[in-house]
Amino acid sequence: MRRAILRGMAALGIAAMVIAPFAGLASAQSLLDKIKNGETVRIGFSNEIPWAYPGENNEPLGFVNAMAVDILNKLGTTKVEPVVTEWGSLIPGLQAGRFDIITGGMYITPDRCRNVLFTEPLAKVTGALLVPKGNPEGLRSYNDLRDKGLTMVTGSGWTAVKNAQTAGIADNKIMQVAGAAEVLQAVKAGRAAAGVGDYFTMKAFADKDPSVEIVDPLIGRAEDGLFPAGYVGLAFPPDQQATVDAFNEVLKAYTGSDQMLESVGKYGFTKAMLRDDTKAAEICKG
Repeated sequence: MRRAILRGMAALGIAAMVIAPFAGLASAQSLLDKIKNGETVRIGFSNEIPWAYPGENNEPLGFVNAMAVDILNKLGTTKVEPVVTEWGSLIPGLQAGRFDIITGGMYITPDRCRNVLFTEPLAKVTGALLVPKGNPEGLRSYNDLRDKGLTMVTGSGWTAVKNAQTAGIADNKIMQVAGAAEVLQAVKAGRAAAGVGDYFTMKAFADKDPSVEIVDPLIGRAEDGLFPAGYVGLAFPPDQQATVDAFNEVLKAYTGSDQMLESVGKYGFTKAMLRDDTKAAEICKG
């Protein structure tokens, strides 16, 4: 009996040795392999109009989603599953495997580059100030907010938080809220002198609500109290370099093409927002 048990254990050991390499290959499957195999690709985004947001039937809308879907189609798949989550949960959700790509209009920053891989920039976007109608405080920069001791409001995890800190605004004057809708409400309620966010989102609020307006801020370095331009990319887990390379290859011909401009034009994207020659690697270095 003992010899029979040992023989059985030995057989199981051999089987494990045979199975283990194949199990490792399966777990190491890249997103590019999933695309090639026709599997569903999960895209993660927050509800940020017009960047990326869900439609009535949870379909992925917004100009970043439109770009991502176009690129996925060019790579060979039309199977896309939207996963909507809060902005602050996007990178943790990607790390936890809840979705395969972040399409939520995320700015490429050195801090984020330590946790995810970005494609080359999809667009170059500036920020904007959302203020009460008439801009009663005369705001155009972080310097104005700092020097007047005013409170600004922005989204938790948005690049405006670090930019404001870099410009010298005290933490107790930087109100951080869950998302764009809360930024608007804080300004309307007078809890903040200005909301700071991307141009698209702030303009959408001003277009619909006559009690607020947007101010095109002074553009420059945050160190100088000005508003730096931001570069938006798609984000992937750190082990997906081959997939990022494939996306970047498609982007070379896709960026500025008639197909791209048709896909994103309905969301207010214009040629003026097309990326320049700045590379993601340069931005990640800081």
